[in-house]
Amino acid sequence: MFTACEDVKRLIKEKNAQFVDVRTPEEYAMNKLPGAVNIPLQDIDRVGDSMLSKDLPVIVFCRSGQRSHMAMQILLSLGFDEVYNMGPSQAWTQCPDS
Repeated sequence: MFTACEDVKRLIKEKNAQFVDVRTPEEYAMNKLPGAVNIPLQDIDRVGDSMLSKDLPVIVFCRSGQRSHMAMQILLSLGFDEVYNMGPSQAWTQCPDS
């Protein structure tokens, strides 16, 4: 299940959520979303405290939602408590501004 884009925008604004694109660097370069950092799925298990804080919510997304689902599971297994899957990146562009 994906987190609604309105909720994603609220989490970023109100809770300073970390916005993570788990697509490849090439995909990220072609279509960057505002405020997103790129940590490809193949690197997500090596996330250190300097990359992401366990004290803040994390929102992950990709092209279709499959890689972000896997990234969410990995982050939860690494001790991140609050992880959300926005699913496909196009959800952001189709979301009304709040």
